[in-house]
Amino acid sequence: MKYPSFDHIIESLNAGKLFSFPGGVHPDDKKSLSNTESIATAPMPDILVLPLRQHVGSEGQCCVSVGDYVFKGQPISTTTSPYSVPVHAPTSGEIIAIAPHVVAHPSGLTEMCVSIKPDGKDTWGELTPLMDYQQRDKSQVIEAICQAGVAGMGGAGFPTHIKTANSKPVEFLVINGVECEPYITSDDRLMREHAWQIRQGLDILNHLVSPKAIIIAVEDNKPQAIEALNIACQDKQEYRVVPVETKYPAGGEKQLIQVLTGREVPRNGLPADVGVIMFNVGTCYAIADAILHGKPLIERIVTVTGDAVEHARNFRVLLGTPVSHLLDAAKYQPKKQKSPRVIMGGPMMGFALADATIPVVKTTNCLLVPSKKELVADNAERPCIRCSACADACPASLLPQQMFWHAKAKEYDKAEEYDLFDCIECGACAYVCPSEIPLVHYYRQAKSEIRLQRDERNKAEKAKQRFEARNERLAREKREREEKHRKAKEARLAATNNKTTTTASSGSESAKGGAAKDKVAAALARAKAKKAAQQAQASADEASLSQSTETDSAKDAKKAQVAAAIARAKAKKAAQQAETTSATPSSESATNAPDSPPQQTELSAADEKKARVAAAVARAKAKKAAQAKASMSDAATENKTDSSSDGAKEESAPVSRPPAGLSTDEADSKKARIAAAVAKAKAKKATQQETAEETKTPSSQSSEQSSEQAEQQDVSDPAAEKKARIAAAVAKAKAKKAKAEREKNS
Repeated sequence: MKYPSFDHIIESLNAGKLFSFPGGVHPDDKKSLSNTESIATAPMPDILVLPLRQHVGSEGQCCVSVGDYVFKGQPISTTTSPYSVPVHAPTSGEIIAIAPHVVAHPSGLTEMCVSIKPDGKDTWGELTPLMDYQQRDKSQVIEAICQAGVAGMGGAGFPTHIKTANSKPVEFLVINGVECEPYITSDDRLMREHAWQIRQGLDILNHLVSPKAIIIAVEDNKPQAIEALNIACQDKQEYRVVPVETKYPAGGEKQLIQVLTGREVPRNGLPADVGVIMFNVGTCYAIADAILHGKPLIERIVTVTGDAVEHARNFRVLLGTPVSHLLDAAKYQPKKQKSPRVIMGGPMMGFALADATIPVVKTTNCLLVPSKKELVADNAERPCIRCSACADACPASLLPQQMFWHAKAKEYDKAEEYDLFDCIECGACAYVCPSEIPLVHYYRQAKSEIRLQRDERNKAEKAKQRFEARNERLAREKREREEKHRKAKEARLAATNNKTTTTASSGSESAKGGAAKDKVAAALARAKAKKAAQQAQASADEASLSQSTETDSAKDAKKAQVAAAIARAKAKKAAQQAETTSATPSSESATNAPDSPPQQTELSAADEKKARVAAAVARAKAKKAAQAKASMSDAATENKTDSSSDGAKEESAPVSRPPAGLSTDEADSKKARIAAAVAKAKAKKATQQETAEETKTPSSQSSEQSSEQAEQQDVSDPAAEKKARIAAAVAKAKAKKAKAEREKNS
């Protein structure tokens, strides 16, 4: 939307031409009841009840306790958020209660209040004025306004320090002195009697806001106030006192901006969005008191009027004064009412109080006490006739009739579709309604319900967000714990693997040592076996045994070699198993590392023991075979001797005669000893050769062949032993027979 430019607006103001707003009404103002007398000071009440929240925003935090003594102007609450302002003690006295108390609200709600019992001395506390505010930083001046508890005194009570700290560029600073609602004259009397102090407050605002133009708007039915302000601002040409047409609700913030500048404040927007900032004349007065005199906001001007009071006028009232005390000061006449009825505010936008003990607060500008015939009763409502008078009177260009239907049916979503929250609750629709329907009450109730529903949704959404955040936090903590445990487990496994590697290395070295011993034992066994074989062969050659006997001896020697090969193969196999276990441990051995080293050690020891046993068996067999061959050689020699001397049937062989001087038995015995010595020497020599060959490099092929021979030896060991025993028995029998024959012949 295109708005009028700044220069165009200034030209219109200089020419005395203003803009207008739609709708509006012209009710009987009834201002003459109270504006003819000067402001009076209300007497001190017995008890002052101060709500901790007297403005739009959050309440402050109480900073006093029951039994404390407070001075006049001393803070009794502190600010807890940017949208809160402190509350101060209106007079000196004692704190007698801090408890919930009924406050100024259409529903008669209770809020936390501080009750003070005045001591009658009215002793001021320490005051800190800022006379040199122009030389101070703006933020310091704004903070002083906030600590003085100044809030808007013409409407909803918006905190003043929030407006003055606006960061947007301001073209127009507007001082609202219109006061368009009937009966109310508090601002009128204030402008008449304290125009100069309003001008001082305007100077402070001008210093803080730095606007391009300053406008003081006053309704044209207040000529005395206009004159007083012109006199106060005559030395400031940039301060324009502009009379405004008497039309309700011209004093509304959005409507007054539209009248002065032709600019319309957007929906859900603020006056600053169109380059305008507005303050009430009562707010200007309070700012001057706070900065130039150091006085906090502890009192205000209140109009007490209506036909049911004998002496209607304006009073200077301490905040926290009960309504009943002011009614007594104005000489309330209950006989002129059907039932006690007091309206806080004007007849258009005010609301009836539920209790006469409700205290005066910062936003209280009027107490209206109507007589029986003065205002329409609430129970006079009749059905809507759909005349559309309410739509014609609406200054916000809304459809009050549709909003009323949906609000009454509690169809709040549809009421919102008709821009319910754009309603300024001016009461113009209700004023012109021929059915006397209290439309504003329905709108207020609908707004309240919608706000409650929104609060519930917001609470539910916040609870959901907290729940989701909690779940996310728990999941994150679980992941962190699992990660921590995983790292700790990996560290433990790494330490265990290192230990296992060390143990396996030592075990491998032990196994290698055992394998070396087994190799030596196998070499010895092979040497002895070879020696035994050589002895057997020599004995066979010397004794010229039969072919069958020679074959048996060869088999026995081969069996001995096979036994030695078995021992070597087992030793080599044990060494290979130890090396394989230490080089590539399986995943199972890594997992069960603490149990692996003992198992490997046990296996190596068993293999070593088997190898030693095999070697011992081979040695025993070789020794036994050698003994058997020696016996057979002796027997063969005896047989040959017997055959030659007795002329046996066997075919001749070379005759062996005993040397001269020796008997036959002695000769046989000597031959056997010689044969044994020869066999022993050959076996020793063969042992030395085998040991030398084993020490060099035994090939893998011979090891494999020895393994096969060892396997065969394992199978044939019992038969060889049996044959050796039989051969020994045969030789012994033959020797015995030959001896018997020699004795017979001799």
